[in-house]
Amino acid sequence: MIDTGTATASVPSQSTYQSRVAAYWNAEENPVNLELGKIDDLYHHHYGVGDADRSVLDEADPARRRERLTAELHRLEQAQAELLASHLGPLSPADRVFDAGCGRGGGSVVAHLRYGCGADGVTISRKQADFANQQARRRGIDDKVRYHHRNMLDTGLPSGGYAASWNNESTMYVELELLFAEHARLLRRGGRYVTITGCYDDTYGRASREVSLINAHYICDIHPRSEYFRAMARNRLVPVHVQDLTAAAVPYWELRKQADHLVTGIEDTFLTAYANGSFQYLLIVADRV
Repeated sequence: MIDTGTATASVPSQSTYQSRVAAYWNAEENPVNLELGKIDDLYHHHYGVGDADRSVLDEADPARRRERLTAELHRLEQAQAELLASHLGPLSPADRVFDAGCGRGGGSVVAHLRYGCGADGVTISRKQADFANQQARRRGIDDKVRYHHRNMLDTGLPSGGYAASWNNESTMYVELELLFAEHARLLRRGGRYVTITGCYDDTYGRASREVSLINAHYICDIHPRSEYFRAMARNRLVPVHVQDLTAAAVPYWELRKQADHLVTGIEDTFLTAYANGSFQYLLIVADRV
């Protein structure tokens, strides 16, 4: 059994930029993250994929419409989490997995429920780590699923100790070269890495106006698609499956745009970026060699 420990410094080693990101997430109380998670105590910090049940928009009763919209958006984001987990490879309860940029912890719970495996999640937000650990205790899985207030670029977790690892919409907050070096260090030989991420399409040219607006909204830096594959190749991560989820992501954003209680003002920007081809939503699966 891996001794991952739970004690960390009060503030992980991080750049000034990362400190700003941590401060943002420590203060964040966005309904689009919290209201959806309250449905089944699976709190995600990513978007959704798949066909949407648009009949929720025809609901006449305002309170019921709001309830059905929230539930449908959560169903789509849960489908995204399950899609990622399905690509983590053949895992057993004896394996451990690593959730980089784990947010409030939903992805680690999904992996544990699917495979019975142990999980370590890392976030630079103390508030998120505390919340996620509380949720694990409520579920009675805190002996298997643990969350740490650490920097995903320098986790201090054991080398070669993980059968699988992933980022779910968190790669845009870090340098890919440093990130993939840490994943390669943590994964055992033959281990599986998975990411679902938004990236800008190199064939469009430079980052579009819409991509710049998304960066400003989330205090992030969206990478070009090509950089993912270059950085993976330099860090012993060999892609074995790539899937364009752009079309599958559109229904989520179209539905969210209609959810007055959840909109954040960035919905039209995402839809425009997807439509003009400057922005893509990708699933990348790679093996550590």
